[in-house]
Amino acid sequence: MPLNSFPSTVSEETLKLKVDAARDKLYVDVGFWGGLVPENALNPSKLESLLNAGVLGLKSFMCPSGINDFPMTNSSHIEEGLVTLAKYKRPLLIHAERIPDVSSDEELDGELDPRSYATYLKSRTPAWEESAVRDLKRAMKDTEVGGRSEGAHLHIVHLSDSKTTLDLLKDAKHSGAKVTIETCPHYLAFSAEEVPDGDTRFKCSPPIRDAANKENLWEALLDGHIDMLSSDHSPSTPDLKLMEEGNFMKAWGGISSLQFVLPVTWSHGKKYGITLNQLASWWSEKPAELAGQKNKGSILPGYHADIVVWKPEAQFHLDDTHAVYHKHRNISAYLGKELSGKVLSTFVRGNLVFAEGRHAGAACGATILAK
Repeated sequence: MPLNSFPSTVSEETLKLKVDAARDKLYVDVGFWGGLVPENALNPSKLESLLNAGVLGLKSFMCPSGINDFPMTNSSHIEEGLVTLAKYKRPLLIHAERIPDVSSDEELDGELDPRSYATYLKSRTPAWEESAVRDLKRAMKDTEVGGRSEGAHLHIVHLSDSKTTLDLLKDAKHSGAKVTIETCPHYLAFSAEEVPDGDTRFKCSPPIRDAANKENLWEALLDGHIDMLSSDHSPSTPDLKLMEEGNFMKAWGGISSLQFVLPVTWSHGKKYGITLNQLASWWSEKPAELAGQKNKGSILPGYHADIVVWKPEAQFHLDDTHAVYHKHRNISAYLGKELSGKVLSTFVRGNLVFAEGRHAGAACGATILAK
């Protein structure tokens, strides 16, 4: 991702810094997204130099990102950025939350406990997602055949609201807009009712919503209205999560999850009858297609042998003795959970990079740059 690193990847020069920093440190193949920010959105030559340097696409925020050198974009920035992206046929990933023009009756009123998850939920209602998608109406229309940015592709990251926001996106798809949607395992595994007060490991944006919303997300995923899954993994340091203070209003948002996404999806999806083919589509095939990777995402002749070996029936408890390979093991909301589906080994382009709890001794991953 272009942010959560300094400097953010918003120019050809900052992309080179990140690619150079990654050299000889990658254990898997890694591609790079660029950032769409006001500084480059209205400057096609700047955007083109970033795209020519090899980013797989761009990402923008319609609300403050929390990172000083990655300011938010409005719909005008997005519409102009899509015109440039259309020439390259690469996607724009959008964090689709926008502060509503009119406050909702649900929003904060008076003194509320910042340790209460309900307080945070009221501060970031579904109206934020709905407002952003309504503001994208013209941008989505522009991606249709004959539109101003035909060939461009809008991708909505980490959808949480399964009601009005999802309906608006389904309507845009039905009208011919080039739009895809993802959601995340934490929206499918957790519901607001079970988030303990003060446990800021569960804070993310958009928020984890109620149990009915979770059921609707599963239905939309199974029906194909949501195209794929992503981790939205947060690399937050423990101090930013304010775990001792437990203040949901000040803690950094994001779920630490990358290691667990396969067993989490499988464990919670079994009651809906999900299949291994669906898992492969949501986690491999569709994301590879989004990122323009024609030799990844499927087990086919000529494709990279990126393969996971696992025991779907094996159960395990994420207790204090379980190996966690995230940099900061104690910030994951999944700790303490029972899961099914144990990963035994992992291959990257045919190279064994993980087996029996041990990682490869040498970094054999490659940088992925668009051409």
